[in-house]
Amino acid sequence: MGRLYPQKTNQGEVSMWKYILKRLGYMLLTLLAVVSITFLLVHSIPGDPFTSMVEDLPEETRQLYMEKYGFDQPLIVQYVRYIKQLLTGDLGASLRYPGRKVGEIVSQYAPISASIGGLALGFGIVLGLTLGIVAALKQNRWPDRLVMVLALMGTAIPTFVIAAVLQYALTVTWPVFPTTGYGTWKHLVLPVTCMCVSPLASYARYMRSSVLDTAGQDYILTAEAKGVSRFHIATRHILRNAILPCITMICVSVGGIFSGSFIIEKIFAIPGLGKYFISAINDRDYSVVLGLNVIFTGIYVMAMLLSDILLMLCDPRLRLSNEK
Repeated sequence: MGRLYPQKTNQGEVSMWKYILKRLGYMLLTLLAVVSITFLLVHSIPGDPFTSMVEDLPEETRQLYMEKYGFDQPLIVQYVRYIKQLLTGDLGASLRYPGRKVGEIVSQYAPISASIGGLALGFGIVLGLTLGIVAALKQNRWPDRLVMVLALMGTAIPTFVIAAVLQYALTVTWPVFPTTGYGTWKHLVLPVTCMCVSPLASYARYMRSSVLDTAGQDYILTAEAKGVSRFHIATRHILRNAILPCITMICVSVGGIFSGSFIIEKIFAIPGLGKYFISAINDRDYSVVLGLNVIFTGIYVMAMLLSDILLMLCDPRLRLSNEK
């Protein structure tokens, strides 16, 4: 009988690796589908990148540029060439800034967007989950009502409205922080505050609901009937199980660290990836739009894969269902 346990463990590990490989396959298919759709949408925009960059461009010069970058070829030929280019790890070069690789733009400006988005996400997760737990443990009391009112306001008020109010209050009326720019910790306070409001409100409401749902389960009532302390029940049973549904939500938010900061970067004039992504769309800079979209989609699908793996590691029921 003792030999059966290692065998079961090995079967569980094999099943988990099969599950991860299957999810990787789905991830690659999703990435290919998003790249293909984006490629078609970008190339369906009327006009071309050269006429939008230079007014009154001679037709002969325009044709030379089209031939140089291969835009005179059929769309399917351009698509196959781009996919082959992606498989080599090359995201292409900017049409707006000749000679500048998309990878260089990402490596230079991604840390700026990541610092703002990462700080906002971190504060949103910690404060949101904490407020949600407090609201659930103090159900129908003033802390619960206060948290729910604040969460409702944070969900309902758009980010750009919060940014405008904070700019007027803390940079014009009381000049405490700089209005725009990037470089010091003071430049991060207002953008991070604006970005963390919405996730904080969402996490607080979701965590409150999850804790209340878990607290009403039969095994919690059984533990209370056996005389287990409330602190032990809250920490070892309620919170441990209530956090599981939030893992997916957190991982999805990680995937949106870059894309979620576009509006904030525009409002506060922060030189991040959002600035280049928006200008690339306006300038029809196909390579930059496609390259950044590949990066954003790749981060998102990797975050979803991480979510699935963490759920399997934390919830034994999922591992057992995959072994069947």
